Amino acid sequence: MCGICGLLSLRGGRADEGLLQRMNSRLVHRGPDGEGRYVDGSVALAMRRLAIIDIDGGDQPIGNEDQTVQVIQNGEIYNYRELRAGLEQRGHTFTTHSDTEVLVHLYEERGPEFLSLLRGMFAIALWDARRRQLLLARDRFGIKPLYYRLGAGELMFASELKAVPPGEIDLDALEAFLAFNAVPAPYTIDRGVRKLPAGHRLLAGADGSLELERFARAGADPAVCPRTDSWTTLAEELRARLRDSVRAHLVSDVPVGVLLSGGIDSSALAALASQEGEGTLSSFSIGFEERSFDELELARLAARRYRTEHHELVLRPDAAALLPEIVEAFDEPFADSAVLPTYLVARLAADHVKVVLSGEGGDELFGGYYTYVADELAPRLEWLSPALLGIAERLPSSSRRVSFDYKAKRFARGLGLPALERHHAWKEIFSSEARAELVNPDRRSWLDPVDLLRARYAETEGADELARLQDVDVGVLMADDLLVRTDRASMAHSLEVRVPFLDTLVADFAFALPRSHKVRGFAKKRLLRSALAPLLPPGIVAGPKRGFSIPAAAWLRGELAPFAREVLAAETIRSHGFFEPRAVTRLLDRHIAREEDLSRQLWGLLSFTLWWEQRSRQAALV
Repeated sequence: MCGICGLLSLRGGRADEGLLQRMNSRLVHRGPDGEGRYVDGSVALAMRRLAIIDIDGGDQPIGNEDQTVQVIQNGEIYNYRELRAGLEQRGHTFTTHSDTEVLVHLYEERGPEFLSLLRGMFAIALWDARRRQLLLARDRFGIKPLYYRLGAGELMFASELKAVPPGEIDLDALEAFLAFNAVPAPYTIDRGVRKLPAGHRLLAGADGSLELERFARAGADPAVCPRTDSWTTLAEELRARLRDSVRAHLVSDVPVGVLLSGGIDSSALAALASQEGEGTLSSFSIGFEERSFDELELARLAARRYRTEHHELVLRPDAAALLPEIVEAFDEPFADSAVLPTYLVARLAADHVKVVLSGEGGDELFGGYYTYVADELAPRLEWLSPALLGIAERLPSSSRRVSFDYKAKRFARGLGLPALERHHAWKEIFSSEARAELVNPDRRSWLDPVDLLRARYAETEGADELARLQDVDVGVLMADDLLVRTDRASMAHSLEVRVPFLDTLVADFAFALPRSHKVRGFAKKRLLRSALAPLLPPGIVAGPKRGFSIPAAAWLRGELAPFAREVLAAETIRSHGFFEPRAVTRLLDRHIAREEDLSRQLWGLLSFTLWWEQRSRQAALV
């Protein structure tokens, strides 16, 4: 695991080595174990290394036999041993035992098409000196990040936005952030910088040529018919595929632990890793003082069953101290409140191990969200929409985890919409009407963020409806929120997180399942629960969805209310110029008065405001 960055002059000039060094110095947290550089006239590559595989010999950049191909990589290639064996049989010479070295030799044989052979998570930069061409690529799920800037005859790229000089605010990105609580690809909050989308590659020549294209897509495939095998056969196959994936994700020259939330996904990883790994597995969990959010007892069930070396931390509402630190780690506005426990459990784990497994992807692939239940129920209840909405709007607001009143209001408000818009409405942070009231007219954008979802949704026309909505979540929500959260929160502590559910071996199987094997009635993750029942305690198999979510609604009505009032004070909001002070104050007042749970909206505004203040302070120092 590493941080990578680099420059390519598109006009035949020389790359700025001083700028390269400054960029690389901003990524030390991603790779505290060493650094490497390669400069060849118009191109300059650099990296920071977190040594996981071939600790002594795996330094980057790594070249081919005649050094005409150079590569730097952030990530892990889990099938590198099989790929290496084939390459050696065909005459290639290896000088390290690193997974990264297979990339240069595969490129020699296949050119850019070699990317389709890789099983793993990666962001890659590869320089072909003969062709004077730079290849940038990102894995099909978008597990590992990669940003790039084009301008002034130069291509600049990096693992994190902080390594790239900032520019003007992208108002389209702001509009999307307010809808999603994260900035979706290809946007970033900086107008001149873009995220390389998941499963895409960018070919850039020193002659100025540029070509961006998708090389792989993770998600639903309309051409694939749902599996018709027996339930028992599919459950056994799923268990075997998960076991294979975990085994591959355990390949490491350092110990591997697991982030254990107490839910079925992370508990399954703990079970399989304990069986497949060597030695005692370390597990790490976060708990809360609020009982409806605390999951430590279920995490302990799995830890006791598999005799892990278990570590726990109870999280209290000290977000006022932590949020500025987290804002620094994320570079751009990011308002998924689950980042708080993720950040702390990563810090806890980093005191003991360098690598952990995490359960991201299980809900999106196997139907773990309540929104999928709502997607199934909605067509049958549309005729009740006006009555349900009237009843739901009169329910008092609760501070409990995903409370009934919150779900009822969301469900009723979206009930009469088309399938995709309805699915988004249940997750949306600020609606278009709310954004119109909130955003200063001078800062408005014409972008409809839902168009990003519509574009993804259109790609799967003809597939099962539930699979299409899951596909949207995999391609947008997961790639731009959950995986960003996990990567930044972990790498801030120099911790590598691996996600075995996001392996094509598992994901392709999940998208080929009939919808009833995922969701039926109020039952979620049906086949997954059945497949994992032999491995886990019944309380975990039958338990509700778990994850590192926080009691934000209660905190913002209690201990964090003064902090929110201070950060979102009318004079502060007015001076920043992005939002209407009265609209922000009204949101705070309504939430604290328990008129409605507006914690997700308020968390977004807190995150953006803290980010903008930090950015302004940094700009003043330049």
